[in-house]
Amino acid sequence: MAETHVLFVEDDDVIREALQLTLERDGFAVTAVPDGLAGLEAFRADRPDVALLDVMVPGLDGVSLCRRIRDESTVPVIMLSARADSIDVVLGLEAGADDYVTKPFDGAVLVARIRAVLRRFRHSRAVVAGLDGTSGPSAEPAAGPDGMLRFGDLEVDTGGMEVRRDGRPVPLTPTEMRLLLEFSAAPGTVLSRDRLLERVWDYGWGGDTRVVDVHVQRLRVKIGQHRIETVRGFGYKLIR
Repeated sequence: MAETHVLFVEDDDVIREALQLTLERDGFAVTAVPDGLAGLEAFRADRPDVALLDVMVPGLDGVSLCRRIRDESTVPVIMLSARADSIDVVLGLEAGADDYVTKPFDGAVLVARIRAVLRRFRHSRAVVAGLDGTSGPSAEPAAGPDGMLRFGDLEVDTGGMEVRRDGRPVPLTPTEMRLLLEFSAAPGTVLSRDRLLERVWDYGWGGDTRVVDVHVQRLRVKIGQHRIETVRGFGYKLIR
């Protein structure tokens, strides 16, 4: 089985070298570079399985690099931020990152987060088809005989893992797709942020709900602002 390839962009030499060793000990192949321009070049040359980007790197900052990667690929992206309350966290998620980790972090925790985001990326089809009981929509979507879920002008093809709005394709990242599938499995039902963190992000513990909020906002832009309703104090629900 081929090694999972991680692109790691970090300008601090000590952190970069230490984390590279940690990831390699856990069986990952790592390309570690000190700046965003080198990161973009390495991404295009190596096509890694996951990108791990520090927000504050020279040349091309992590948020801008995330946007460039997202323009070309749906590969999972995890941002590293020095402050949990930094606006950089939200900016990174809005740029298309799937998750973020706050410095300082435990190497084992980061490895677990990388594995979680890779599971979401690699096994979405198996989860939706019911072949993997570990995560995914908590109820089977009520798809028609053609495998389509329909909500007004929105169509979700659960077999082909494609979404269309007014007949036009809607490009979603794997995390956005899993979020939409979770909503689609229970239309009209309010889903709490904690439940979505557990079901979509594989968090068995409390996480930062900003991850959910930003991804919901990104999903709304793509499928229609009216399609997902905020229920204050409780969570979100998909409008039928």
